Amino acid sequence: MTRPARILIWTFATLATLLAILVVVIATFDWNRVKPLLNEKVSEALHRPFAINGNLTVHWRTEPEEGGWRAFVPWPHFTAEDLTLGNPDWLKEPRMVALERVDFRLAPLPLIVQRISIPRIDLVKPSASLTRLADGRANWVFDLGPKDESEEPSKWLLDIGAIGFDQGNVSFDDQTLKTSMKVQVDPLGKPIPFSDIVGKARAEKAGNAQDYAFGFKAQGRYKGLAVAGTGKIGGLLALQDASQPFPLQAEVRIGDTQVALAGTLTDPRNLGALDLRLKLSGSSLGNLYPLTGVTLPDSPAYSTDGHLTANLHAAGGAQFRYEGFNGKIGNSDIHGDLAFVASQPRPKLSGNLVSNQLLFKDLAPLIGADSNSEQQARGGASKQPAGKVLPVEEFRTERWRAMDADVTFAGKRIVHSEQLPFNDLSAHVILEDGLLRLEPLRFGVAGGNLDSNIRLDGRSAPLQGRARLTARGFKLKQLFPGFAPMQTSFGELNGDADISGRGNSVAALLGTSSGDLRLLINDGAISRSLMEIAGLNVGNYVIGKLFGDEDVKINCAAADVGIKDGLATTRLFVFDTENAIIYINGTANFASEQLDLKITPESKGLRLFSLRSPLYVRGPFAKPSAGVQAVPLALRGAGMVALGVVAGPAAGLLALIAPSSGDAPNQCTPLLQQMRAGKAPAAVKGKK
Repeated sequence: MTRPARILIWTFATLATLLAILVVVIATFDWNRVKPLLNEKVSEALHRPFAINGNLTVHWRTEPEEGGWRAFVPWPHFTAEDLTLGNPDWLKEPRMVALERVDFRLAPLPLIVQRISIPRIDLVKPSASLTRLADGRANWVFDLGPKDESEEPSKWLLDIGAIGFDQGNVSFDDQTLKTSMKVQVDPLGKPIPFSDIVGKARAEKAGNAQDYAFGFKAQGRYKGLAVAGTGKIGGLLALQDASQPFPLQAEVRIGDTQVALAGTLTDPRNLGALDLRLKLSGSSLGNLYPLTGVTLPDSPAYSTDGHLTANLHAAGGAQFRYEGFNGKIGNSDIHGDLAFVASQPRPKLSGNLVSNQLLFKDLAPLIGADSNSEQQARGGASKQPAGKVLPVEEFRTERWRAMDADVTFAGKRIVHSEQLPFNDLSAHVILEDGLLRLEPLRFGVAGGNLDSNIRLDGRSAPLQGRARLTARGFKLKQLFPGFAPMQTSFGELNGDADISGRGNSVAALLGTSSGDLRLLINDGAISRSLMEIAGLNVGNYVIGKLFGDEDVKINCAAADVGIKDGLATTRLFVFDTENAIIYINGTANFASEQLDLKITPESKGLRLFSLRSPLYVRGPFAKPSAGVQAVPLALRGAGMVALGVVAGPAAGLLALIAPSSGDAPNQCTPLLQQMRAGKAPAAVKGKK
């Protein structure tokens, strides 16, 4: 054998021996010896204390599925037990994450090109404690950059394939959200296709959303409210892919609010965008404010189902759109689109809402006019005192400055009893820095319109309010459809009101109010049966005393009432009937809710009119009493004496006279013209 051949053989033998020794050393090496160094390096990289407290082992196995010569390259399979990751030093609780065991295998060949490839990593019983302080610092945010800014970033790349675990437990304490939760996450065993939850159409629109891989259960408190829920999420690896939609599905109860959602979250690590089908239900829309920060009115029980999209990093603030939703509020249907922008200086809600069939009673909670039992059902703290008619529940003005709003609402058909024939409703609601305006708020009533502009200034304490109302063209035969004598009438009701007040409830606003109220009715009829239809028991008594059981034609009814500091005083209140003229004088005190009215009849011509003494109506709004004045009428012409001081009110009421229908003259015109001139009506004057 030649010398070069012997050298070559010895060289290969030496290399083979060294390789064998290396394999034996690696195979028998106690990897626990490298734990201190490994713990130190990982702690240094994460800037957190990291430790493998248990056994660390490495087993070398080939990967036959690799194919070709790569199938003969052994891969290291690592097993580490009892791992812990600590919190940053600004948290008292030392531990953030704990793992009973971690198993993973490492592809050796990619190490040559500075890539750490881990096809799969399995976590056994992971637990994590996530905390965010009131100043915004969160322990799940890692500073992975170099401590020295002059250092170059690492060229090594980390590539992790599948992540699996048997069961995980996460506690979440967020002081900024006033939230404390415990969540248990379990693998589903068999992934559930995204389309099985959201439907094929939504799945196709979502694109490459992955399947649901894990289920979760959550329990705790959110902003002081009890929370319990279940749901499903995608695999953990989708959290790293900003382009792949991350699937979400949940059914959660927060206080008395129930939330059901299904859809996707894009770029979940940075909370990029949402695309969800969202169902909401609860006892009152007002109860959503603590959860969402969106100021909504109190309402009966509600439910909605719509499409929620969100761009959480939009210029000008996060944008949310709840589109094409349908639902119910009380027994009324609701449909529409809403948009919410987290802009500065205040977020803003805008949109358009429609109700095809609106029950009038479902509007009562807006002003606290629902019953005590209904208030309790929606979580209202206020209780209406017994015997109090005007609502005392206070407006939540502290919420009005939390956001702005510009929302339109249309109630195409209002459902109510025949006694109050409202037809439709439209409103434009504007809220700006605590100033709430309804401009306009319009009701269709009995063939006419009730137009109002309402301004409630929540920036002052107490609230300052003003309402300007205009009633035009209320057809009397539609206003009282159950009263047969009115069905041949061409009469109308017209009126104006301008009232201002201060206070945080309807009762307080009216109890301090000042302003004017004018009302005019021509060509109508009245009787005890009409009072029964209207539900006015006291009116039933008064009409019975005046006219017995007869139906009596009204030529004109006119009222001019002045209001100051909650006390409404009649300047002119007169009914001109075919038998008599009825004068009403007195006050209605909105602060104490007390009536004190005197009703004085004046007989016309030679017709028999038996009542010779005035009537009174006194007592609380809730249950007034009526009777005959003890003192007889001193002068037959006492009512006419007042005519000299009603010239101004009479002139103001002339502006409310509606154009005549057909050839019939408006009966109010001659009455008011004579009153304006300080004269008695011709029929009465002729009698004298």
